[in-house]
Amino acid sequence: MQAALAPQPTGAVPHGNVRAILAQRGFRRLLGVRLLSQLGDGWFQAGLAGSVFFNPEKAASPLAIATAFAVLLLPYSTLGPFVGVFLDRWSRVRTLFVANALRAALVVPAAIFVWRGDEGSLFVVTALCIIALNRFFLAGISAGQPHVVDEARLVTANSFATTFGTVVYSSGLASSAVVFHFTGTGFHPYAIVSGTAVLGYGLSAALTLLSFRVDALGPDDAERARGSVLGGIVDTARGMVAGIRHLVHRPAAASVLVVQAVHRGLYGVLAITTLLLYRNYYNADDPGGSVTGLLPIAAAAALGSVVSAVMTPPITRRIGGSRWVITMMASLAVLVPVLALPFLAPLTVAAAFFVSLATQGTKIVTDTALQLEISDDYRGRVFSVNDTAFNLFFVCGLLVGAFALPETGRSHAVIAAVGVGYAALAMWYATVTRNSAGLSPAS
Repeated sequence: MQAALAPQPTGAVPHGNVRAILAQRGFRRLLGVRLLSQLGDGWFQAGLAGSVFFNPEKAASPLAIATAFAVLLLPYSTLGPFVGVFLDRWSRVRTLFVANALRAALVVPAAIFVWRGDEGSLFVVTALCIIALNRFFLAGISAGQPHVVDEARLVTANSFATTFGTVVYSSGLASSAVVFHFTGTGFHPYAIVSGTAVLGYGLSAALTLLSFRVDALGPDDAERARGSVLGGIVDTARGMVAGIRHLVHRPAAASVLVVQAVHRGLYGVLAITTLLLYRNYYNADDPGGSVTGLLPIAAAAALGSVVSAVMTPPITRRIGGSRWVITMMASLAVLVPVLALPFLAPLTVAAAFFVSLATQGTKIVTDTALQLEISDDYRGRVFSVNDTAFNLFFVCGLLVGAFALPETGRSHAVIAAVGVGYAALAMWYATVTRNSAGLSPAS
């Protein structure tokens, strides 16, 4: 196994100063633009998900849940690699403003559709546009960040903004769950919560215009992409193909990317199982309680991610990334059946913690492997391939679960199959690491 997954020497890692980045006015303003938008995301997606998953006036079928997740994720998977074509040509300030202004406008008909219980094709297209525009917004934020933060503190700024944005997004979801708990469920509460997203998106769009000149976030004239948009799209598609070919000749990076993708598929099966259990089994007679019942799941998953972020760096420096990934997959092969098969809510929460820990740990190892193993001129294209695989396999897992699970989500066979899947994945990856560059997984 190449150096990316081998044990790494310990050493000090330079850290930026959070106080220093917050002292920069441009960063604070861009952070405010992000946080307002992500608060709107939390409200809109809570209303959207609630209307599909937990509405007592309609059946929350497995296929409906899988379809709703596909609407949320497929725009990220399909549009992601091509967003840069536009962001490298258009003013990013205008892109941020237009993206959120359009979303604020589209939320109104989407909320009306939910209020009326009309969730047909027009509603799906409207929701799809709102979610798809978020890809432009977040990519524009990332592309503009170097214009408001010193290069030496860019990693700290990215980490702080992403983490704080996730916290605010989760706050939007949590506040919506509390509203549902006290106001009851049905089309109207979900529509009202969805509609409040207008505030988040609208204020974010206004703050963008008030805070930045049109050229403040780039692209700079010297770096602005030339040529036609169509040509840029074609070049991006060709670049992804070239990235896959390059990845084939980097077995260390390719194999861990495969592990993460397959794990994401198994995670999709577990995700839809959890939603169905809370909707139709643990709280079958209390849809409002099923929404708030998921809050411990969200908390456990967040805690698992944080613990993994703390544990993974020192563990991989000591034993190597490949052995850590093998350990996590093998552990899930045991923990998922043990914790999930009794179908008790507290044990489901515990399972969510360990699955989230493994998800975050695998992501850290995969990202590091791609950063170290892939040549710099191919790195962006390979990360696009990884991002697409990450989301597509999750959607595939949701679809598999939708067809394999009963309405209650309670299936011993599916949980056992997921455990077998993790065991097979761990054994496959152990074999690959043993045969790759003469390094055994135990070394």
